[in-house]
Amino acid sequence: MEDRLINLFGLDNLNKLKTKNILLIGIGGVGSFCFETLVRSGIENITVIDFDTYEESNLNRQLYALHSTIGMKKIDTALQRAKDINPKAKITIYDEFLNIDSNLDLKIYDYIIDACDSVPAKVNIILKAYKENIKIISSLGIGNRVKPEMIKISTLKKSLSDPLGKKLNHYLVKKYNFLEDIPVVKSDEKPIKSSKISSYVCVTSIAGILLADYVIKDIINS
Repeated sequence: MEDRLINLFGLDNLNKLKTKNILLIGIGGVGSFCFETLVRSGIENITVIDFDTYEESNLNRQLYALHSTIGMKKIDTALQRAKDINPKAKITIYDEFLNIDSNLDLKIYDYIIDACDSVPAKVNIILKAYKENIKIISSLGIGNRVKPEMIKISTLKKSLSDPLGKKLNHYLVKKYNFLEDIPVVKSDEKPIKSSKISSYVCVTSIAGILLADYVIKDIINS
């Protein structure tokens, strides 16, 4: 695995990736593809926070959702998967539901990837990341979209047409006077109107891979 990465990135950059400590919040439709990409790209130190277990409705889009994993904790399957890909990987897992009041100690992390759905959790993570001067990228609304070609890297301030982006920015500005901009993964596709949020694997997977790619390239180029 390393030979193929060294040919592209060089040994020094691969070693740089190995030393970085990444925190991933959420390992569902977006987060699972992000996690897999990080592990296969030489990142060895990853902490994953998620509280959920697999159910049948996850089978259409979540990488580690299988009939054999239904009822299992998502973080447990992620740990097993990473160790099977790279036995040297140091994966820390936390079975926790994050909200605005969650007490997170982020000082040990070099990068935070927010792939969760909860606006209060996103606000908490963003505020703490900026307080500790830790780089962060967040995933915005990916549900009810069917066009993977419209997924892109952007910033929160340029994503206010996205319902989740607008809500997140409003929460940050109005309640916490947080005026900074942050990188995000977003879709330029308008969500399909539906009473139920649905997801398509071609969209969620691209969003997760773009999150990981952004972090990997940023680490290499910094």
